[in-house]
Amino acid sequence: MCGRFSIAGFEGFEERFQLKIDFPDLKPNYNVAPSQDVPVILNRGSNQCAFFKWGLIPYWAKDPSIGHKMINARAETVDEKPSFKTCLQRRRCLIVADGFYEWKKEGATKRPHRITLKSQELFGFAGLWDTWKSPTGELINSCTIITTTPNELMEPLHNRMPVILPRDVEPVWLDQGVVDSHFLKSLLGPYPVELMMAYEVSPFVNSVKNNGPECLVAVDTTLF
Repeated sequence: MCGRFSIAGFEGFEERFQLKIDFPDLKPNYNVAPSQDVPVILNRGSNQCAFFKWGLIPYWAKDPSIGHKMINARAETVDEKPSFKTCLQRRRCLIVADGFYEWKKEGATKRPHRITLKSQELFGFAGLWDTWKSPTGELINSCTIITTTPNELMEPLHNRMPVILPRDVEPVWLDQGVVDSHFLKSLLGPYPVELMMAYEVSPFVNSVKNNGPECLVAVDTTLF
């Protein structure tokens, strides 16, 4: 799964995601948690940035609390689940990050690790989104991160990993003219292991109340 990630900086953000219009004020978030608003990239004729709540609330949901259970969608069944299959065809997005956290189980303890690209650049998780309307007419845009099987880097840490889309695949994922579910699912594999790195971080990151650069600091120099 993917239950926590980071967006520590936005240098080159506009060029990186080919944004042609103004985008919201962006601030670092070193410990992004479910239910928070996260930056997403949509394509509505051109790429746009917006903030959506992390935890998908399907348009048909009776209770928005369902979003707490919808922070991730499995790539293998994303075209089968009622919560996701319509979104796969019509409501795809990139969820912007520069790293994510995973906890390695060792006996009764869990050691947090941060996983990034070796280039340290921003990237986009494959995401889905939807809009829910409350009984009072309030609209909530929300999103979920798609996960897949782990690559060799992630296997010692967890049996799932978020789908990071290669840059040349991002325009295809955002193209709303692409609706073939089988083809879209073929894009949702693990990211190349040789382009990623991981390192152990402090238990400081365990609490969502802690949101500072300390979350990113390695406790040792061992790379996996």
